[in-house]
Amino acid sequence: MNAIEKQNLYFLAIIPPQQICDEVTSFKEDFANRFQSKTALKVIPHITLKAPFKLPHVAHDDTVQWFQQMPVTVSSFMQELNGFNAFHNKRSPVVFVKPVMNVSLHQLQKQVLQSFRKAYPKEAIMNTELEFKPHMTIAYRDLMPQLFAEAWKEYRTKIYTAAFEVDRFHLLQHNGRMWNSIDAFSLL
Repeated sequence: MNAIEKQNLYFLAIIPPQQICDEVTSFKEDFANRFQSKTALKVIPHITLKAPFKLPHVAHDDTVQWFQQMPVTVSSFMQELNGFNAFHNKRSPVVFVKPVMNVSLHQLQKQVLQSFRKAYPKEAIMNTELEFKPHMTIAYRDLMPQLFAEAWKEYRTKIYTAAFEVDRFHLLQHNGRMWNSIDAFSLL
């Protein structure tokens, strides 16, 4: 590949309904205001199915076509959110709303990865994707460890529950400033 060839950045995710997006965004705003962690505000609340990946700009139409024709057999399903959890990374801890794992969510993510691997065999799939731990991030990257400890004292026992129907998932593309959904795959 030519070193100067333009690359597009994509990822695949479930985006909850607006009301839940607003509720999750309020947690992100709390982290921005009280714990100096603003990075999560740059991305719409979501559950990642396929982590960000780069493909050549010239392959954009093929990428969208692959997404639209993905062999997904999972039907629409209810997704529960229950409380908060964290990845206790020393340098860059993550706090998230916790989706409850269920068979449909697990199967959907597995089918997405299988389709991606078949369509793009030279592209890497990270171990963290193979060991799927669904999460809806509310603070990461710029969350300092000492402020994480302070926030986690509160958030580990904070109560939040919600549920929504997953009837589609999205192909998102980064435009240089933010992520935008460019297509949606409807589940039966």
